[in-house]
Amino acid sequence: MNRKKRKPTFVLVIPRFEDIFHSYYAGEIIRGVSLSASRLRADYLIHIVDRGEHKGWLDSSLMDRKFIDGILFADIDNDVNVVKNAIRRGMPCMVLNNILDEPINYVAVDNWTAAYNIVKLFHRQGHSEIATIAGDVSTQAGLKRLEGFREALAELDIKTPRTYITFGDFLRTPARTAAKKLLNLKKRPTAIFAASDVMALELCHVAQEMGMRIPDDLSVVGFDDNPLIQSSSFPLTTVSQPLAEMGRIGAEKLFQITRGKLQLPYKEILPTKLMQRKTTKKVTNDDS
Repeated sequence: MNRKKRKPTFVLVIPRFEDIFHSYYAGEIIRGVSLSASRLRADYLIHIVDRGEHKGWLDSSLMDRKFIDGILFADIDNDVNVVKNAIRRGMPCMVLNNILDEPINYVAVDNWTAAYNIVKLFHRQGHSEIATIAGDVSTQAGLKRLEGFREALAELDIKTPRTYITFGDFLRTPARTAAKKLLNLKKRPTAIFAASDVMALELCHVAQEMGMRIPDDLSVVGFDDNPLIQSSSFPLTTVSQPLAEMGRIGAEKLFQITRGKLQLPYKEILPTKLMQRKTTKKVTNDDS
C-alpha cells in the first residue's frame, strides 16, 4: 500500500474502564477525537487495553508506519515507558491526561490546581473537618487530585486524621464503602471532596440514607461536571474539565506532528472551572 495515497489513520489507545461504553471520560475523549478526525478527514482505530498489564498495549501491527500514522494515548496510567517504547520505534505519539517532565507530547488537565481550589473553597466556607474520597491513584488524574487536596490542607495548617483519606477508585461500589466509613466516624467530616461526580453522587445517596441533609449537614464537591448530575436530585458543586476539548486538541496536534508542522515536544495544560451549585454551604463555628 502506498502510504502517501491512503487515508491518514491513527490509533486511540484507551485503558479499560468499568462499563467503558458508559464512561463519561472515555465518551468525551472519543467525542473530541471524532470531531477532529472528521475535520481532518482521518480515521481512528480505537484500541481498548488492559489497565493492569501494559506490555500488551502495543503490538507489531500498531507500530507499522505503512498503515498507522500515529498513536494517541487517552491515558497511560503513569507508565511513561509505554510511550517511550513507541517513540523508539519511530511512531509519533501524543499523550492525554498526563503532565510529563520528559520531552514527550501531551495535552492534559490541571487536576492538581482544581483539587487545591476545592479545599480553599471549603475553608472559605468555614470548614476545617475536610475529607476526601480519592480516585484511582494509579492514574495521574487520581494522584494529582489527592496531592492538590493534601497540599491545600498543609498550607492552611489543617491537620486531618488518616481516616479522612479514603479511596473510591472512581467506581460506585468502592465509593459507597468509603462514604460509609467517613460518615460513620465518631467525628465525621463536615465537607468531603469526591474525586469524581460518580463517587460524589454515591456519597450523597449514602448521606441521605443516613438521614443527613446536603448541604445543611454535609458539604460535597465532585469532579467532572458529568451529565449524570442533570438527572440527579443533588445539584452538585463540581469541577468542569474540558475532556472533549483535550481529545480534539490532542488529535489535531498529533496530525500536525505527523506532517512536520509542530515544534516538539508539544505540551499544553488546560484549565478547569469550578461550578458552584447547591451541595456546599458556609458553616459557623457551632456548625463545624
